[in-house]
Amino acid sequence: MMRKLYDRHRQKINYLLVGGWNTVVGYLVFVSLYYLLVASVHYLLIWLVSNVISITNAYIGYKLFVFKTRGNYLREYLRFYLVYGVSMALNVVFLALCVEQFKLSPPVVQAGWLFINVIISYYGHKHFSFSA
Repeated sequence: MMRKLYDRHRQKINYLLVGGWNTVVGYLVFVSLYYLLVASVHYLLIWLVSNVISITNAYIGYKLFVFKTRGNYLREYLRFYLVYGVSMALNVVFLALCVEQFKLSPPVVQAGWLFINVIISYYGHKHFSFSA
């Protein structure tokens, strides 16, 4: 029964597994850079650098283990960034609003954003980044 369920929802399950890994890596990169650099670097620049690292890690995982596409590395990578670009634009507004207006800690705000990002990115990558 579990095998049948996995076979039926393989891509979604693999997406969640790789996404879980990406989420942990991305969040740890952001938090690590934040605490290392916050005294001398603005939190939004730290956020931007951590996103570049995290998105590259995510692309590799999704390409190899979830969508399993061949070729088109540059095209898919650029499309991947476009999907994350939408998410990043929403994220930066959300982050700045929560930090500047509500005085919340950037690591706390980013933790909350993770759930929203999962939904946006799955549908974007499935139907755009890795589509034929």
